[in-house]
Amino acid sequence: MDNKENLTSGGLRKVIYGLSYGFCDLQSSVMFALSHFNGSASQPFPHFPNGSRGKVGATVTVEELLHHGNLTFLQPTTSGVIVVVLSMTLGIISNIVALFILLNAYSQQRRRTKATFLLFATSLVVTDFIGHLIPGALVLRLYLSGGVHPEDFNSSDGMCQFLGGSMVFFGLCPLFMGCAMAAERCLGVTRPLLHSSLVTKTRTKICLSVIWMAALCIALLPCFHLGSYIYQDPGTWCFIKVLSDTTEVDVAFVALFSGLGLSSLTVSLVCNTISGLTLVLSRLRRQPGSHHSTKSHDIEMVVQLVGIMVTSCICWSPLLIFGLMSVIRSYTGSIGEDLSRYKTLMVMGVRLATWNQILDPWVYILLRRTVLSKIYLITKCQGGLRAKMLGRWEPSFPSSEKNEVN
Repeated sequence: MDNKENLTSGGLRKVIYGLSYGFCDLQSSVMFALSHFNGSASQPFPHFPNGSRGKVGATVTVEELLHHGNLTFLQPTTSGVIVVVLSMTLGIISNIVALFILLNAYSQQRRRTKATFLLFATSLVVTDFIGHLIPGALVLRLYLSGGVHPEDFNSSDGMCQFLGGSMVFFGLCPLFMGCAMAAERCLGVTRPLLHSSLVTKTRTKICLSVIWMAALCIALLPCFHLGSYIYQDPGTWCFIKVLSDTTEVDVAFVALFSGLGLSSLTVSLVCNTISGLTLVLSRLRRQPGSHHSTKSHDIEMVVQLVGIMVTSCICWSPLLIFGLMSVIRSYTGSIGEDLSRYKTLMVMGVRLATWNQILDPWVYILLRRTVLSKIYLITKCQGGLRAKMLGRWEPSFPSSEKNEVN
């Protein structure tokens, strides 16, 4: 009996030693992998010799490893999946409603200048719809699969290449279209005769084709090793490499993307400002009783363009600026301890950019002349009711004063 107990205790002791030996071996392997992933030679992980593996205690937790390695891993959560689903649903419904209204207005429109504007606006809504559907579906798939592990952030597969190219393509197309629409309206307001001779439906379609081809060529540059797309924190989306191991090509690619986007916004701002000032001066100089239906159409289109421009500036400027700042600081090696902050800024920038495709349709839906006229009539009726109520109270004051005098 004693021999069996000794054998049993000895076996248990061997099992415990084996487990501790294996755990310490696994621990040293994990720490070596983390040190290799961190890439920092100034803060190496401690080396565990073979003779001391059984003496190391299992006191190192995952949080301590992450803190020691200065790593951050944002695991995709259920709330993120809900946000992506709600955003996709809202964007699809908004673009479908705007597309239905635009097609109805385009079929009933007889004025050529208005028809050209509606063709641009319809193309913009269709581009926003596809640009919201395809990248959103890929991001949702990554969320449902748990995202990409931090060790694979610097890698790139076929889906990452397609997602990154889609984000660049569907990001530049609305900015280019907004710039072309603003330039077309500026020409139509300031030089109407020149506009009528130059702008036609055929040339408008050619301009749209050139915009799509230009954006596609820029998005395909990484296929020719002129830039690269990699996974970004928290491993659920892909974009241009801006934060780690950046090269001159990456800096040039980001500078091209951000420079074209910011230039488009600047040109839109200048053209819309010129159009707005021209319409205001024309309305101030207009003689009483003159025909101004054409100007009312111009005012409606310029107001919608200003709304699209403001939405694009708010939604796209952060990502364009943060991307350019991040790649410059990463290339010069000055990003240092601000790496986590720049990762957060990039995530915020791309979330704001996705709202541009949701808000663009509502700019056209809400800033139409029929909607604005109804809002004006409602406001006028409310003002009339208030004046009527005040008018009912006003006769009581003279009568009361007359009674006092009598």
